[in-house]
Amino acid sequence: MHKREFDSIEERLDFIEFRQELNFYNLDLDRIIFEYGLTKNEFTRVMNLMDNYREKISNNEDVNNHTFEVEMYEIVDSEHEGDYHMCEAIVKGFYNEGRWEEVFTALYGDFPKYSN
Repeated sequence: MHKREFDSIEERLDFIEFRQELNFYNLDLDRIIFEYGLTKNEFTRVMNLMDNYREKISNNEDVNNHTFEVEMYEIVDSEHEGDYHMCEAIVKGFYNEGRWEEVFTALYGDFPKYSN
C-alpha cells in the first residue's frame, strides 16, 4: 500500500472511499488505479489529460509518449515520478475498456510488444 500524506481527515476518508469503490468494481483499470494509489482527484485529472490528448489527436497535432508521461507526472503523487510503466498501464487500461483507444494507439501502439 502506498503511504500518502493528507492535509485533512476528509481527504483521507475520500481516498479510502475511492479505493473501496475501485475494489467493488474490480475491473482491470480499477486494479491499476488501486495498485498505483491514485486519488479520485488524480484519476479525474488523468481522464481530463486523456481528453486533451484525444483532442490533440483529432486536430492532427503531434503527440508522443514522453510528453504525455511528463504531464502525467505533474498529476500523480511524486513517488511515481519517472514511472513510465504506470503511465503506459493506465492508458492501456483505458484502451482495454474501449475508452480513449486512439490515445493508446498514438502513444504506445507502435511499441513492438503491442505489434500483435
